[in-house]
Amino acid sequence: MDVRSLDDSAGEVDQGPVGPRPAHHGRPDPDIARFIADALGGARRVINVGAGSGSYESAARAVTAVEPSPSMRARRSVGLPRAVDAVAEDLPFADGEFDGAMTLFSVHQWSDVETGLRELRRVTRGPVVVLTCDPDRVRNFWLYGYAPEVLDTEARRHPSVATMAAALGGRGSVRAVPIPLDCTDGFNEAYYGRPEMLLDPAARQACSAWSFVDDGVRERFTTRLRADLDSGAWDERFGHLRGRPYYEGSLVLVRAVPEGEAEVPGPECHSSW
Repeated sequence: MDVRSLDDSAGEVDQGPVGPRPAHHGRPDPDIARFIADALGGARRVINVGAGSGSYESAARAVTAVEPSPSMRARRSVGLPRAVDAVAEDLPFADGEFDGAMTLFSVHQWSDVETGLRELRRVTRGPVVVLTCDPDRVRNFWLYGYAPEVLDTEARRHPSVATMAAALGGRGSVRAVPIPLDCTDGFNEAYYGRPEMLLDPAARQACSAWSFVDDGVRERFTTRLRADLDSGAWDERFGHLRGRPYYEGSLVLVRAVPEGEAEVPGPECHSSW
């Protein structure tokens, strides 16, 4: 998921302390990109709300990007369309103007998630795809034993799946997003089998939750994880993850279609409505 894909804010108009995500720690992952493209189901004209620097926009054929942050709009590459300066809660588009919609790790930063999702539904006649974290699953990751403050922050920031489903209406499903072992995107669970990577401050900087904890938390995390890696304690408990090709954690894709359209849950579906 690049700098903007998994952590930069759609609701925080200027990024301030979070800052840019190091490019080598946050590039769109091909597996995740395919998952998003499949969920869009061939929609031709797609709105991307909280678009940031344009990560994963290749998943759609034609994208209208919406991004309220001037700094994020400035980071968009030359080959991408200019982003519309607007917020999710007040989209300047007609009803049903788009075939599909996506918002990728930005809902937790919106000022009013329910209003924003209802707006997405209003302007979209096809699938609405939301890539986010399920707060009920965030703390299940091994990192919680080393930096609980970071994952507590993550869990508090993300809206519940039930809240999103109610706002989107229609028919929908919640699917786990399989994270590959060599994931190129820079979020915490991307390093599920490569714990050494999180000892690098630049890798942690790529995930905004680390910016909400103090230096003491980061120092304690580094000291304890390094000690457990040196002693072999981490591998005794979690070493099986080093060879697991995919990991299903808190990363989920919520997909909703209008009432009357069939939303058929796949084998990896967590729940549906």
